Amino acid sequence: MNGYLTESNFMMVEEGFTTRDLLENLLGELCQESEQQAFFVADLGDIVKKHLRFLKALPRVKPYFPVKCNGSEGVIRLLAELGAGFACANKAEITRVQGIGVPADRIFYSSPCKQVAHVRYAAKHGVQLMTFDNEVELSKVARSHPRARMLLGITADSSPSAHPSMTFGTTLKSCRHLLEAAKEQAVEVVGISFHLGSRGLEPQALAQAVAAAQLVFDMGTELGHQMHLLDIGGGFPGTEDTRARFEEIAAGINSALDLYFPDGSGVEIIARPGRYYVTSAFTLAVSITALEEVPMEQPGSDGKWDSWTGPPECPSPPDPSPCSPSRGRVWQQEEPRVSSQPCPEHPSHNSSLRGPPGHTEDRIADGLELPELHVGDWLLFGNMGAYAITTSSLLGGCPQPQVTFAMSRMAWKAIQLFLGKPAQTEDDRESLCTPLSCGWEMAETLCVPPVFAPAGII
Repeated sequence: MNGYLTESNFMMVEEGFTTRDLLENLLGELCQESEQQAFFVADLGDIVKKHLRFLKALPRVKPYFPVKCNGSEGVIRLLAELGAGFACANKAEITRVQGIGVPADRIFYSSPCKQVAHVRYAAKHGVQLMTFDNEVELSKVARSHPRARMLLGITADSSPSAHPSMTFGTTLKSCRHLLEAAKEQAVEVVGISFHLGSRGLEPQALAQAVAAAQLVFDMGTELGHQMHLLDIGGGFPGTEDTRARFEEIAAGINSALDLYFPDGSGVEIIARPGRYYVTSAFTLAVSITALEEVPMEQPGSDGKWDSWTGPPECPSPPDPSPCSPSRGRVWQQEEPRVSSQPCPEHPSHNSSLRGPPGHTEDRIADGLELPELHVGDWLLFGNMGAYAITTSSLLGGCPQPQVTFAMSRMAWKAIQLFLGKPAQTEDDRESLCTPLSCGWEMAETLCVPPVFAPAGII
């Protein structure tokens, strides 16, 4: 084990103990208290499974997790333990990752627009891998970080942008000029970076982007740069209900890489999967703190209910005592969206969900078909791991909800096996290759020796 993650960093649960069980236990404890705060439950085993799935589907690609997607300590420690790298957008994120001991050569300062002070901080702390897409960024690095190893960011998305001024990445026409400028300023360019996002992970778009990167690689080599690193960005789906499954996207990536950067070409490939890793691992629990019925006779109304959620520190009306008969029910909603399966036992109502009273700008969702709710009821939102932990928009600027990290004992054993620690008994190894009744199923990768070095991926 690498020592980034220990059993003290999460709650160990046994086989057969589900995330729902854990949520109900935590809710039961909250009902004994006078305060009911929103909270997250994170299944770290789900992230382990996603990591093994990534390595199996994309064996040539080394993942760098974007910290801005989910900077919670449990996620960072787990991915560090598994050997992933980290894409950091600023000094604070670099500090957070290095604070748990991740070495500088596993950090990619991936922001295309960097503060000079942050560039100097990266230089001081040994973070060399960075990106640029214009002369201003190049000049910052030339002055403040002469030992940087730069990736030239290109835009390879042929679809028109609604906001072209906000598109990062330079055009192919500008690449030669920027590569020449880097050579003149003695800045080392080692490769190319692009990011298509989820809307660009179609086979044709991927092939076009990788082909463009190969053209710029040749251009850089011709100018004397030692080009050997390609960053294909992120945008991988975090749930299965997407237009293209992860394995289908991976097959398209592998085909494009085999064509333009074949194995043996000496080019390392990295990616920045964010949502992919954490979306499905997190569930958010929020309690109803206030309700308002909009009368049907009001113009434009059909008898809707407005519900407010949030922790007790936020403004809210007086609350009945905890766990009174009208409180404590739990309703599950995968994401703020209209339900298509009404429950006969609990007739649904056209509902809106808001942040805490006093924060009218916090409009979470409209047009939800929800049962009749009461103050003190709980709503559970699944698939909340991406870009929800580090933002307070759902909670109106209130304190960040607590995260309870959990992992099954089998998942913990799987990590040890993956990192090379032998199973204590033959039964241990056999159990790791058997589907578990708790719903956490070991990836097929675990039944063969790991092919990914857990440390020093650059």
